[in-house]
Order: sequence, then structure tokens, then C-alpha cells
Amino acid sequence: MIVDVSKKILIVGLGLLGGSYARVLKRFGFHISAITKEQSSIEYALNEQIINEGSTEPDKKMIGEADLVIFALYPHIFVEWIEQNQHLLKSGAIITDVTGVKRSIVYKIQDILRDDVEFIAAHPMAGREVSGVENSTDKMFAGANYIVTPTAKNTPEAINTCLELGRLLGFSNVTTLSPEEHDEMIGFLSQLTHCIAITLMTCNDKENMEKFTGDSFRDLTRIARINDQMWSELFVANKDALLEQMDLFIDKFNELKTMLKTEDIDGMRDMMRHSTKRRALFDKK
Repeated sequence: MIVDVSKKILIVGLGLLGGSYARVLKRFGFHISAITKEQSSIEYALNEQIINEGSTEPDKKMIGEADLVIFALYPHIFVEWIEQNQHLLKSGAIITDVTGVKRSIVYKIQDILRDDVEFIAAHPMAGREVSGVENSTDKMFAGANYIVTPTAKNTPEAINTCLELGRLLGFSNVTTLSPEEHDEMIGFLSQLTHCIAITLMTCNDKENMEKFTGDSFRDLTRIARINDQMWSELFVANKDALLEQMDLFIDKFNELKTMLKTEDIDGMRDMMRHSTKRRALFDKK
């Protein structure tokens, strides 16, 4: 469905991700409408020709005409929106999202959604340390991963539409995982890394350290500039998986600590060699 540029796309939540989606899809010739809370965001997007039309309120016409609706909202707001406004969606519409957790959202939305509208979830593994549509870019997805998380309730058409959306947006790797597999993976690859960055950034408050740091500290703490409202919600929504990954990290950190205490040079070097070998697998090709 997505390759038919006569289809209309609605983006709900025109921030960094929603705006970046809009920029790419508008370039392909799709009619892009947007609903977001800030009038300034709508005005910016219209002036920059990122969207064709926009509103700060649930617009019956925009919602009712949309063939594909992309939700770029906090998880709890996404659920509330569906509960309050799903009656406005056209029959046969496909909806997707950008939410960073899946188990707590996917099944809940699918359970409350009308039978003639389908929700196929996805997670764009891309972002920046800034927010807002004014910081959006059509280059953000190059080299990034895009994960679709289908369930037994999803049709092949909707799954293929979501996969094609990821390819059109320019993601280098488009794949599928179950919501459970996704949350386990994301607990390690994304949420744990943010926990480490936050902890590192706050464990030593000695003054003026920023005057002496090198790039290694900057690189390691880049994601410590964090949206506290969004990430605290994501952490709690994936609490069990994240706690498991935190325990694994603490165990391994304590292993390294013991090696240092006992001056186990061979053990530390072996761990470092393993780290170097593993890290090479994560370099963007």
C-alpha cells in the first residue's frame, strides 16, 4: 500500500521523529498531514513544506481520510488517543508507531482497536540529543535499524506495508522481532546504555571537570542529555527486561573490579580483547 503515493499519510506527534518521517515521505510525493499539540510546530512544518496540512486538535477530516497513520507519541498518550479518537479512523486504515517499548503497548492497542483498523508496531532505532520538528532531518535514518514487531493479529499486507515504510524512510536494516524479543533486545542495546550514561554523568559531581575531559568521556555520555519524561516512562514499561540487563552489567562490572583488585592482568587483557572483537561487529558498514 505504501508505495502508492496517492495514499494519504497522517502523522500524530510532529516532533523530531514525526518531523523526520514527514520530510522523507513528503519528498516521495505523499500527501502528509499532521496533528500535534504546538501551533508553532505546525506553522514551522508548513513554512518548510514538510507537511501539506496540520492541526493542533483531532481533525475529523484529516483522520478520516488517512490511509496510514503514524503515531509518534509517548506510550500512555498513544493509548489515550486511540481510546478517544479511534472512531474517526477510516475503515481499512493501517496505523503504526515509533514507540520504544512494545509488550506494554502493542497488545493493549490491538485489544481496544476496532476490528476494521489494524495496528502494526515498529521501532525506528534512530534519534538525536535534541527534540522538536525544527531539528528533524531526512538524513537521520541512513545507516540505522528499523524493527517491525508483528503479532498473530497482523495481516501480511500490514506487515509488508510497515516493512516497506522502513525501506522508504532509508533505514539500512529493516527486520522483524516479536514484541517480547524486541523488549529484551532493547533493554540491553538502548535502555541499559542510557542507564549507564546517566549513572556515569551523575556519580561524580566534582566541579570544573568539563574543562579537562577528552572525547572518550563525551562519546560515552552523549546520550546522557536525556528526555526525562519519556525515558522514565520507557524504563518502567520495560522494567523486568531492563532490570535483568542491569544485573548482567553489574555482575560483569564487578568481575572487572575484582580483576583490578587482585591485579589479574591476564584476566583484564582477555576481557579487553573480547570487548574489542565484539565492538567491531557493531561498526556501521
